[in-house]
Amino acid sequence: MLLVLSDEHKEHLSFLPRVDTAVVAEFGRIALEFLRRGSSPKIYEAAARKLCVPVDMVQHGVEGLMFLMTESSKHMITEVDFLDSVLDLGFGDELHQILVQLYLQHQRPIRSILSQLPSTLPAYHNLEWRLDVQLASRSIRQQVIPTLTMRLLLTRGYDGGSNRVLQTVPSTRVLQTDPSTLLHLISTLEVALAAMKTSHSRRILRNIK
Repeated sequence: MLLVLSDEHKEHLSFLPRVDTAVVAEFGRIALEFLRRGSSPKIYEAAARKLCVPVDMVQHGVEGLMFLMTESSKHMITEVDFLDSVLDLGFGDELHQILVQLYLQHQRPIRSILSQLPSTLPAYHNLEWRLDVQLASRSIRQQVIPTLTMRLLLTRGYDGGSNRVLQTVPSTRVLQTDPSTLLHLISTLEVALAAMKTSHSRRILRNIK
């Protein structure tokens, strides 16, 4: 899987080649700290004075780096996919390697932090299913028509770190299909996932603006 960065995020990250590689590593540390405790204007101001650049440039650089690291960690993309994702930014090889090392170094701490944040999106809780088979009708005495009914139970406020529901909001989705359609959906999704891993797909995603 490759990340598709917006023009705004690319503009924010364009600040990184202008600073020393040690500063980029420090920005990675600051981004992780901000993820834990929130941002601090004083840190932005201090870094801006040291680098002799506007405060908003430092803020955008750190926030852009934090977005890059959190999205990559959230989707657990591989080292190769991460490198392919940042190649479109036009950085030099040295900066690419620094960003890869930052990602590999902070991936697990970032995922740990994200898992402790309550989510407002519906989360999977349970799945109930039933298979019904119609064997006959008034017009046809012998027939076999299977129907799969699924009841998907969702909750909100799910803590991925402890697998605990922080706040239960009942939500139910009832789905019904036949086995052949379900198998076709599974097969199509497997083909799509396999296609995303090809080099051709990576080249296309790198050129999406």
